[in-house]
Amino acid sequence: MTPDVWLPIRADEIEGLPDGLNYRFWDGGQDFPADPAVCAFYVVPYMKPPAVSQRPMPGMTSVQVVQTLSAGVDHVLPSLGHLRPGVQLCNARGVHEASTAELTLALILASLRGIPDFVRAQDKGEWRSGFRPALADKSVLIVGYGSIGAAIEDRLAPFEVARVARVARSERTMARGLVHPLTELPSLLPEADVVVLSTPLTKDTRGLVDAEFLSRMKDGALLVNVARGPVVDTKALLAELESGRLTAALDVTDPEPLPQGHPLWHAPGVLISPHVGGPTSAFMPRAKRLLADQLNRFVNREPLRNVVLTTGA
Repeated sequence: MTPDVWLPIRADEIEGLPDGLNYRFWDGGQDFPADPAVCAFYVVPYMKPPAVSQRPMPGMTSVQVVQTLSAGVDHVLPSLGHLRPGVQLCNARGVHEASTAELTLALILASLRGIPDFVRAQDKGEWRSGFRPALADKSVLIVGYGSIGAAIEDRLAPFEVARVARVARSERTMARGLVHPLTELPSLLPEADVVVLSTPLTKDTRGLVDAEFLSRMKDGALLVNVARGPVVDTKALLAELESGRLTAALDVTDPEPLPQGHPLWHAPGVLISPHVGGPTSAFMPRAKRLLADQLNRFVNREPLRNVVLTTGA
């Protein structure tokens, strides 16, 4: 039987797909394109709620690969227990680095230079000048130094920052220097003017940015979250924002979407973007290249890229 591949992008729009596979288009609609039991390679619809992404998975008794189009995989993890052992879960490393790193720099610069205040003043026809902080000469701490964290540092390079410190789950040395382990965060936080969160959401990072974490940040520091909302304790962050001690730029929130009337919307010193780190014009060409490469590897029985875990292992 020809293996079924479920794609959220139509197969005729992706160059380089291999022959010998039966491509089915499914972008999260109510009706499945075929019987989930015969799907061998499932590409998870992008930017759909977890309930949608997980809905066909209990019936995917023959699936061999689950491929996300996001860097994070937390939205499908709860349903992996329904799958047989040996299924490979792959993420979209290489797809979102450019877009997410761009947004990170945009959020940092907009927050430091006061762009939201200028927009509000423009709406009122008011000219508000004055001195604002610059990114130049600031110390930046990147918490979560994977491919996105490295891409953020790439884009920081021209801005004459004083120092970039890097933190990941475990210590290692990169071409740019030392990556500190998470255990060293308490000693690094007081030195940072800007703290960027680009870590995946795991049991170790959920609630990582709690009241104690925030209390160690220096007065006037900026917290930037392009990771996942639950990495930050929203109540603890609100307390710091409302006191005026810290500022924040958030592409992700907890809860998300942020409901109308939530106090984060109107907290002082916060800039919020609606989880738009990934969905830009850079997404589709990179996603298509990833899928073509992965499916050619699948057909040719070559090792897949970006394997996050294997069920039952």
